[in-house]
Amino acid sequence: MSTPQAAAAGTIDVGGDLTVNRLGFGAMRITGEYILGEPKDREEAKRVLRRAVELGVNFIDTADSYGPDVSEILIAEALHPYPDDLVIATKGGLLRPGPGPWPADGRPEHLREVLDGSLRKLRLEQIPLYQFHRPDPKVPFEDSIGALVEAKEQGKIRHIGLSNVTEEQLRVAQRLTPIVSIQNRYNVDDRNSESLVDLCEQERIVFLPWAPISNLEGNPAVQQAAEKRGVTAYQIVLAWLLARSPSILPIPGTGSVAHLEENVAAAELELTPAEVAAISGLD
Repeated sequence: MSTPQAAAAGTIDVGGDLTVNRLGFGAMRITGEYILGEPKDREEAKRVLRRAVELGVNFIDTADSYGPDVSEILIAEALHPYPDDLVIATKGGLLRPGPGPWPADGRPEHLREVLDGSLRKLRLEQIPLYQFHRPDPKVPFEDSIGALVEAKEQGKIRHIGLSNVTEEQLRVAQRLTPIVSIQNRYNVDDRNSESLVDLCEQERIVFLPWAPISNLEGNPAVQQAAEKRGVTAYQIVLAWLLARSPSILPIPGTGSVAHLEENVAAAELELTPAEVAAISGLD
């Protein structure tokens, strides 16, 4: 059996000047339980990161709140000095004080502080893609984005992205700075960002779906396609995301090398239009 390669999914441009393979890696699950603290096996977590790069993954998504701090530190420990083609995207604007809710903190002073922390932990002079993790209802949205614009002007950020936003918030941000990515929840079972996926395709913005794998048992077409092709339901829904729009860059995450290899193998799956329609509920 050939080794699965992320390159089989094709490529996508982030910000017009960073070309990556269109199957990335989300580094949330390399932390401890509930995305808190250290993983049970630090060396296994680092093996996952190294194996991802070996399989052609050259886009890794993380955040300062994953752990907190743990994910970014592990990425640097495992992969620095980084391959020339590796794009690391991180996020700021959420806190992780415990296993419950993720409070937002969009204050400019907080964003400046955590951005500097991410640069230090990731051992980078400039973050290729920095995303505002979630709008903070207590802080004017323009103030939060303004802090990132200032950091970009200082050379700390190459490109700015948004996460967990509406189209209205995207438009507000675009009046202040170019936005190259949106990271919202989106999967077979949750299509609340459907219109944003289409907008991203029209405007050549990268769409990063978080929670890309959810409620697989609730979609019979997923199960049928998996059984017919002799692959997992996880692989089918990742292939569906790749087929859904050329703007989508899936970033499935895991703390297991075996699961990572399974996910990356989805890059080689090409669903038929009939399968895509059935999974989408359009047949």
